[in-house]
Amino acid sequence: MTDLVTSAQMRAIERTAFESGVVTGLDLMERAGAGVVEAMLERWPAMREGSQRALVLCGPGNNGGDGFVVARLLAARGWAVEVFLSGDPRRLPPDAGTACDRWRAMGEVSVLDDAGLSQAAARARAQGPGLWVVVDALFGIGQRAPLDAVLAPVNRLIDRLFEGGEGPAPVFIAVDVPSGRDADTGADLARRPLPADLIVTFHALKPLHLMVDTPVRVVDIGLPR
Repeated sequence: MTDLVTSAQMRAIERTAFESGVVTGLDLMERAGAGVVEAMLERWPAMREGSQRALVLCGPGNNGGDGFVVARLLAARGWAVEVFLSGDPRRLPPDAGTACDRWRAMGEVSVLDDAGLSQAAARARAQGPGLWVVVDALFGIGQRAPLDAVLAPVNRLIDRLFEGGEGPAPVFIAVDVPSGRDADTGADLARRPLPADLIVTFHALKPLHLMVDTPVRVVDIGLPR
């Protein structure tokens, strides 16, 4: 496994693997989602027990596809899972669209907005004390500024959770890269990037991962080394 790659190098590695027939995009998506779930459970063993809750935030690209896989796998473990999509599901890339359809066989996809997130937080509060998670699968390594408008509903939820007492507060898991951060330079792509208590990335570290204090887990998804 390569120690460090840029976003362009990562895309080139994936493209070469696809062209050689070593793996498909959907294969990688399934492995990535499974890796995120396993990393979560290793980091917080208590999540293996009892009824847990997750809000999965999916974006309009393949990072969102990873999120749909995470949602499906958590629901299969008995979790209460709610999925919120930023964008039009009809415009998802093919692999992400397939992952979305597989999730829809189990649950709904809601619009990422203030009302939906606030209601989901209220349901988490009503469930009582316990760990719950927000999975940030919005943009990954390909994100570009400005992202303020897209991230605003999530940041308003955070304000309500941590300042307004609408807890219990969740832990935040970033898929590949926290939304609002450039994978190569570490630059902020929004005035307020999303937080992360754990970052799960794939194949190799990206430059940003050396610039943060957040724990980073690298998952092998079967790309050639």
